Amino acid sequence: MTRPRVVIVGAGFAGYHAAKTLSRLARGRAEIVVLNSTDYFLYLPLLPEVAAGVVEPRRISVPLAGTLDGVRVVIGEADHLDLQNRWVGFTQPEGDRNRLAYDRLVLAVGSVNKLLPIPGVTEYAHGFRGLPEALYLHDHVVRQIELAEQTEDPAEQQARATFVVVGAGYTGTEVAAHGQLFTDELVSQRPRLKIRPKWLLLDVAARVLPELDRRMSQTADRVLRRRGVDVRLGTSVAVATADGVELTDGEYVPTCTLVWCVGVRPDPFVAELGLRTERGRLVVDEYLSVPGFPEVYACGDAAAVPDLTRPGEICTMTAQHAQRQGKLAAQNIAASYGQGRRRPYKHHDLGWVVDLGGKDAAANPLKVSLSGLPAKAVTRGYHLLAMPGNRIRVGTDWLLDAALPRPAVQLGLVPANAVPLESSSPELAGRAR
Repeated sequence: MTRPRVVIVGAGFAGYHAAKTLSRLARGRAEIVVLNSTDYFLYLPLLPEVAAGVVEPRRISVPLAGTLDGVRVVIGEADHLDLQNRWVGFTQPEGDRNRLAYDRLVLAVGSVNKLLPIPGVTEYAHGFRGLPEALYLHDHVVRQIELAEQTEDPAEQQARATFVVVGAGYTGTEVAAHGQLFTDELVSQRPRLKIRPKWLLLDVAARVLPELDRRMSQTADRVLRRRGVDVRLGTSVAVATADGVELTDGEYVPTCTLVWCVGVRPDPFVAELGLRTERGRLVVDEYLSVPGFPEVYACGDAAAVPDLTRPGEICTMTAQHAQRQGKLAAQNIAASYGQGRRRPYKHHDLGWVVDLGGKDAAANPLKVSLSGLPAKAVTRGYHLLAMPGNRIRVGTDWLLDAALPRPAVQLGLVPANAVPLESSSPELAGRAR
């Protein structure tokens, strides 16, 4: 008898942990295949540290081969799903088309940048969802500081040393916090540059980190303002141009840098499936099954999973949810073959962590609010525990950054046209922790 085949589309937090859990449960009794556009799991929460030169990019890129024992990895982009005949079509990196038949399917395709109809944004802004965007931003920031040092025009110098981040959620807050420290260090290495770089953090919300506990929000706001970040609440971009941005309050800010961190939306592949969606996410039941197709499961950012702790609501798009849903999808697939019993998804909030660079962080593990060094210790401890690999390498980078000057060179590996906002990496589910 042939072994049943389980195909997992996507290797973000949901897909990776679904594969890892299912591999342990199946013990060779099922063929497990992961279809993903890259050969690594990207630990998204440390992307701001990659952009700021704290952590090397390969540290947060955990290889799928070698960490998913007994799992076959197929590199390709899913572009078709035949629910009646049970196969997934995909395009391989060099353009060849292929398909994978399945007995059980897990859709964990994650999310992409959320776009808003603001003139000029898609042309002049860059997102922050994947490794290419982080590498590009690092080089871009270094280049702007170098060009600011070289120019004799005070207006151009100020524009190049001004960095605008839109969105004060997890990503935007961390990018601005790390960015101010990074550019301050760059300027300290260039005595000819007499101005201090300026970072603006914009959001239409009334506070930074609006989705989190108010005390964490206050901690982050206090750290940002003390560090010199210009936090503008109730304000966003009205128009973006090649030379700057016009804000919704009418002010024009000359800048060469616009970082788009306003949130995420489900991968467009979800909308092409012809299945019922809610807020763009695939409707599933509390067992993570797609109604009408019990052999198909969905989890992570792509799935509208009922939140049993808040009747009538769906789970938010966070890495905590994605990781736990991936594990539960694996357990329920095993249950469908008679191993254990299937269970509904019900989560318990463990708290949140936000790394603000330097010695600063905000955290509330088990509802205990922390700031400063205690929060920093909890934050870094959480990341090391949550990472499925490369822990020693990441820890070493943190130690080196604390002890040595940060090297800052632009390698030019990712040109601007390689990271357009509209097609920024759908690399993977769940940015928030």
